[in-house]
Amino acid sequence: MSNETSKDPKSVYDFVVKDAKGDDVDLSTYNGKVLLIVNVASKCGMTNSNYVDLNQLYHSYKQKGLEILAFPCNQFGDEEPGSNEQIVDFVCTRFKSEFPIFAKIEVNGENSAPLYKFLKLGKWGIFGDDIQWNFAKFLVDKNGQVVHRYYPTTSPLSLERDICKLLGIE
Repeated sequence: MSNETSKDPKSVYDFVVKDAKGDDVDLSTYNGKVLLIVNVASKCGMTNSNYVDLNQLYHSYKQKGLEILAFPCNQFGDEEPGSNEQIVDFVCTRFKSEFPIFAKIEVNGENSAPLYKFLKLGKWGIFGDDIQWNFAKFLVDKNGQVVHRYYPTTSPLSLERDICKLLGIE
């Protein structure tokens, strides 16, 4: 599970999370990047379209400062039942994704990852602060602050204008 590195986090850079191999990743390593943080699933009706679009965004904007951070979650319809290794194999084999895939987490409830508790503080969804389903998206600025929250049904490509604005691309 994710760990907080401070009692009162001020940005996403204050968190340490586990990657899919179980190693700690200090999110401060992404300081100065625009982040798109997404809870993902391999067996969702939105899996194909989201991964295809996320890959396209990543290839278009990685060199300009975008990082996509994917957090598998099995809280919605049992649509991410595999192990971390199985998830990475699926994503990298089927979709050729190159963005980081982290360890499976929970995004809602008592066992919600601290990072997701922080993300949900800033931008509420229509159903309160809970994540509604797989592929909810949070756009984080270069300072580690959540600036937009998007519903699971929002296509990643429709975020391009917001991403470009944060990257300083007109």
